[in-house]
Amino acid sequence: MTVSVEDFKNALQLWASGVTVVTTSSEKFGVQGMTVTAFSSVSVNPPQILVCINNSADTGEGIQESQIFAVNVLNSEQQDLSNQFAGGSSQQQRYENANWKSGIAGAPILTDSLMSLECKVIEKVRAGTHWIIIGEVQECYCRSGEPLLYFSGGYSQLVK
Repeated sequence: MTVSVEDFKNALQLWASGVTVVTTSSEKFGVQGMTVTAFSSVSVNPPQILVCINNSADTGEGIQESQIFAVNVLNSEQQDLSNQFAGGSSQQQRYENANWKSGIAGAPILTDSLMSLECKVIEKVRAGTHWIIIGEVQECYCRSGEPLLYFSGGYSQLVK
């Protein structure tokens, strides 16, 4: 017996996760980015991470072309930026209020985020409605602050 989509979504809302914006830049599509909560470390040596991106997301096309991306972990004050990159607007509009620079391989690095990892794609696996993209980390950018969290269908912050 398979669990219903609604039951599965309700269960996953009970998992608190950090909020990231995955970015890329390619010759054909220009700069692109999207909000992603499915992000995880894979390996320390070599340094690898993974992100899961819906196969209908246009950012995935840019990653496929360029073979580079960055994962930008948002800080607790970047809820508006998360919403801006969550969709509904053009790629150009998503970057309008974002402070960013090009990383060493060309992926946009959000300079106000808590942390950024610039990666090259080493594997892309189709799983249901999503692509699992595994990247080898080429550069790390760490900054101070607290993370923006997503829990039970809304944003949350750490309480110390």
